[in-house]
Parts: sequence; structure tokens; C-alpha cells
Amino acid sequence: MQAKTPEQSKTTMTDLVLPSETNHLNNLFGGELLARMDRAASISAGRHARSIVVTASVNHVAFNSVVPLGSVLTVEAKVSRAFSTSMEIYMDVWMENRESGARTKVNEAIYTFVAVNDAGRPIKVPEIFPETALETERFNAALRRKQLSLLLAGKIKPNDATELKALFD
Repeated sequence: MQAKTPEQSKTTMTDLVLPSETNHLNNLFGGELLARMDRAASISAGRHARSIVVTASVNHVAFNSVVPLGSVLTVEAKVSRAFSTSMEIYMDVWMENRESGARTKVNEAIYTFVAVNDAGRPIKVPEIFPETALETERFNAALRRKQLSLLLAGKIKPNDATELKALFD
């Protein structure tokens, strides 16, 4: 299985915010944004694994800014790290000013997907090799995030969280 780069999984989805997708204040529903991110992350993970993928968890979402009705919204997703059968997908969400074209980052999120076969059983995924400084930063932090998640879920013991221990040594 040949290793891949985050760029090979890059997925960009751009769409308008329509009236049926907004709340009483005419801002995009959070759940609508979560669904858009889930679709982008699914495509990104599928490109990396070249298999069926399923959402395992939504690890982090930051709603940093409202997204008004009529906005042009872009979700950019890339696999930030691949483990044995799972992949962490990091997403940046941008809102575009229709007049100037200037983009503002309004959200970011991290999802985890698992590659599965036709029977729904987890299968191996290719390794990932970051190329840029940002990809390397996200790659390195992914192991800490995974260990923290496993620790909080009681699936590993504190002494086994080597990356987290290193932060405090």
C-alpha cells in the first residue's frame, strides 16, 4: 500500500447559504454546517483510502463566526493523519465576501473516519506523509488528539499516552 500526501485527499466544496438552511436570525444552522463538513470529510477520507468510509467521530468543531443567508461558503478538507484503519480529517471553512472576494475563516473541524470493506469491517489505510509546515503540524498533533480521546474513553491508561506525557515532561 503506497503512502499518500494530504494534498491527494484534498476536497473543496463551495455552496450558497439558502433560506431553508438558516435559523430565525438568518444565519446558517450549525447542523447544516456539520452535514456539509461530514460530506467533505467523507469524500476526503474516501480519496485517501479508496474504499467505503464511515464517520467514527466528530472530534472538534469551532463555530467562530456566524454565516449569514446568501453567503458563499467553502469547506476544505484533507486527511491530516492516517492510523491503521482510521483517518483524521481536518477541515477549514471559509466565507467569501461576494463583492471583494476576500475570504474569512469562520470555522474549523476535525472528524475521524474509518475505512471498511463491503461487510462493514475495518480495513487498512495507506500512511500519509505531510509536505507543508501546516500539514506537519496537524499530522503531529493528530496523535496527541487520538491519545487524549482514547484516554478519556478509558481505552488506554495514562502511562500509555506517550505523546500526552511528553507535553508535561
